[in-house]
Amino acid sequence: MRLEKCWFCSSTVYPGHGIQFVRNDAKIFRFCRSKCHKNFKMKRNPRKVKWTKAYRRLRGKDMTQDSTFEFERKRNRPERYDRNLAENTLKAIKKIDKVRVEREARHHKNRMKGKSAKERNEAIKEIDQSTILVKAPSALQPEPSLVKVSQLQLDKNVAMEE
Repeated sequence: MRLEKCWFCSSTVYPGHGIQFVRNDAKIFRFCRSKCHKNFKMKRNPRKVKWTKAYRRLRGKDMTQDSTFEFERKRNRPERYDRNLAENTLKAIKKIDKVRVEREARHHKNRMKGKSAKERNEAIKEIDQSTILVKAPSALQPEPSLVKVSQLQLDKNVAMEE
């Protein structure tokens, strides 16, 4: 079973799914769904469309340089079947997937490192700028009953000192 990559968005195209377009020069383009095919026909650049892998890699949102991608590369050289080799390959695939997941998590963590502090600073700035909207104008003025009580306490304090 051969899994192909979508030419436009780089997602996996499973057998029996998607659309295949063959140009006059015999170049084959495979698409995972009609959305990718239509964008290709509209001559859109995948690096400028935000939901594609090419866009995410170009903007540094996905990993681009990693040794684990070397194993996923397409090879057209046939190999002689060997049971031990196939078994070792399957074991290696599991280890490689685990390493790739850890590296992607580390990449994401490094990308998001300063985000929480930045969001906190933006929230504080917004609160400082819109304090007037939070507090009503009547709340900013001192309440008259509290003013009278505080004046009475001041008078008592002055009388005690004398």
